[in-house]
Amino acid sequence: MYDWNDLKAFLAVAETGSTLSAAQAMRVSQTTVARRIAALEEAIGVHLFERRQAGYALTPVGDAMLASALAVKDAADRFGEAADARSRDAGGTVSLTTMEIFAVTILPPILRDLRAAHPGIHIHLDTSDETRDLASGAVDIAIRSSKQPAGAGLVGRRIADNPWTVYCSRAYADLHGIPHGREELATHPFIGGGGAVWEPYRAWLRQYRLEDSVVMQYDSGSGLLAGVRSGMGLTILPAFIADREPDLIRCIPPKTEDTTGLWLLTHERLRHVPRVRLVLDFLAAELTKRARG
Repeated sequence: MYDWNDLKAFLAVAETGSTLSAAQAMRVSQTTVARRIAALEEAIGVHLFERRQAGYALTPVGDAMLASALAVKDAADRFGEAADARSRDAGGTVSLTTMEIFAVTILPPILRDLRAAHPGIHIHLDTSDETRDLASGAVDIAIRSSKQPAGAGLVGRRIADNPWTVYCSRAYADLHGIPHGREELATHPFIGGGGAVWEPYRAWLRQYRLEDSVVMQYDSGSGLLAGVRSGMGLTILPAFIADREPDLIRCIPPKTEDTTGLWLLTHERLRHVPRVRLVLDFLAAELTKRARG
């Protein structure tokens, strides 16, 4: 049985008249092309070319088989075009989970553009405080902030560093100054809560012994963001979000050990499903663009 790549080499040599030109067209070595021609001739038991000093010339048998080879190529091309069209036209529902604070800040314009580019895709956005299990099929895609994602069969990419640290509003800084260091932070009110944000936030407060500085708590990430924007006090936020908020100021630099990553994840069994692949690639491109901007 012949190899499809051997047949491609046959067509390239038949078209160009030499293994060198065929190799350049196929972006492989001349030796590879010659080896593939020899393998094809051996597999089918006939000589397809006469090796001449000026190049390769089709034998009568090779000339007779050229039309059939071209028909195979046309069929393969149509198959590839159909697959590409199916991928472009992929439709259906894709479920996406992330923290609410990501869902209400960076995601809306991205999902708007996704809808415009691929109207057949419907996104179900889950902002539960619980970490959804991708392995069980609870959701298709997750955007997570963590040092290293945990879970069986997860695949994806780290989009950017995403350290957490303290922020205040510009209006707050104008009235009360920007605190630097633990002693100064302790003299300022903190806004707590924020749903799923609260666990890394509370760990940070414990580390700096600032739990008693929390004067009020929100039960959602959007509430936490609204509170700090209003000038109510300080809060801790993921840098990927807060550094892109024009009304917020970073108070202290994050510690290296506090640095987490922003991850785009799916389960390995879904990575090649067309609608999931399409959304993954779109989110990766847009999130990376924002990380660099």
